[in-house]
Amino acid sequence: MPVKVGNGNVFAIIVTEKTAKCGNILLNKAWFSNADIGQNHPILSQYQRDSFMRNERHQKIMDLLHHHESLTTTELSVVLQVSKETIRRDLRFLQEHGHLLRLHGRAKSLNRETQDNGDPFNMRVKSHFSSKSLIAQQAVTWINEGMIIALDASSTCWYLAKQLPDINITIFTNSIRICHELSKKKNIQLISSGGVLHRKYACYISSSLITQLKNLEIDLFIFSCDGIDANGDLWDSNIDNAEFKEILIKRALQSILLIDKSKINRKSEIRIGNRSNITDIISNY
Repeated sequence: MPVKVGNGNVFAIIVTEKTAKCGNILLNKAWFSNADIGQNHPILSQYQRDSFMRNERHQKIMDLLHHHESLTTTELSVVLQVSKETIRRDLRFLQEHGHLLRLHGRAKSLNRETQDNGDPFNMRVKSHFSSKSLIAQQAVTWINEGMIIALDASSTCWYLAKQLPDINITIFTNSIRICHELSKKKNIQLISSGGVLHRKYACYISSSLITQLKNLEIDLFIFSCDGIDANGDLWDSNIDNAEFKEILIKRALQSILLIDKSKINRKSEIRIGNRSNITDIISNY
């Protein structure tokens, strides 16, 4: 089957249809022949050969994720017979173009039908925890007595809740973990959104959120999200969490995004706003 490269056609040469296994990953040996990627083809420049190999590798990564949903950087490196650094560059490129999610040393396919590709809270709270704690520490400086503050159910906001001073403030949240943490602080008035418990994200989903907020003048909304891309668009991976954040960004007088550097230049399934819609970003980027 001809593959278009520049102004000419390069024909893939299939060496064998035998298959092999790497861990639990079934792979086609034809993927790894130099002949089928035209490495020694005299017509192609070095740039064209490199570009062709990179595009082929990107397609193979997407094919593997389609069948396995989630694979580690190490697994992809072994299967595609390239370095981990090459795989990281490939995954970074594919994520920036909205083709997959990079999550803590692995890549995950996008499930656009369910719009629910986020990691469970118990996994997120262990990831980049030192960075999240430092970012939360900076966010505390925004908080003054008498404020009404909304927090989302992110693990970064949970680290913030742990560091909040026990002063006269009101906290509104959909996070069951934040509710538990702040119940220890007697001077903080705590308001839960209530609703149906989403165990994966340790949060409540409330159908009456807008009605609840009519009686609250939110001074500051502090939240995190799955990523911010090069255009400043903010992204999330779960439709219910995304709706909560969209509503609070619009209603709060000020809003602050807490985001660690692993989420910079990263897209996900659901756009929740833009950098221009929020007051500030606190990051370790």
